[in-house]
Amino acid sequence: MDPLVLDPGPGIPHGLTIPAADLTEQFARSSGPGGQGVNTTDSKVQLSLDLAATSALDERQRRRAIRNLSTRLSGTVLQVEASSQRSQLRNRNEARRRLAALLREALAPPPPPRRRTRPTKGSVRRRLAAKRHRSDIKAARRKPDRPGD
Repeated sequence: MDPLVLDPGPGIPHGLTIPAADLTEQFARSSGPGGQGVNTTDSKVQLSLDLAATSALDERQRRRAIRNLSTRLSGTVLQVEASSQRSQLRNRNEARRRLAALLREALAPPPPPRRRTRPTKGSVRRRLAAKRHRSDIKAARRKPDRPGD
């Protein structure tokens, strides 16, 4: 198995190479395409990476990944599955792509905080005018009052 290579991006300025020894692949009979029948291959792929034990991440990246992926982790192990293709090779590539996307997203720094702004006077005036106009339309639908009531 080849190492998993992530290109440089936010949170990983020099890129990232996860050694093949840190990745664990397991194969199983898929319930989807290519999984039924007698003469089938084990086309479903389960790819795992122990974030606490991998040598590819520095301590800051490790903390950020574990914090951001906490809902997907089993202990400190991140696992992805791929079974959408009939071919085991395609499913292996898909699992590696999914793992890389998860790591890229988890290692990205948080977005800058939002700066609060006030609505402009023109936008407030337009919003209130639209509300008055809508109110007038609805008022015109009502039955007119009878003079004797």
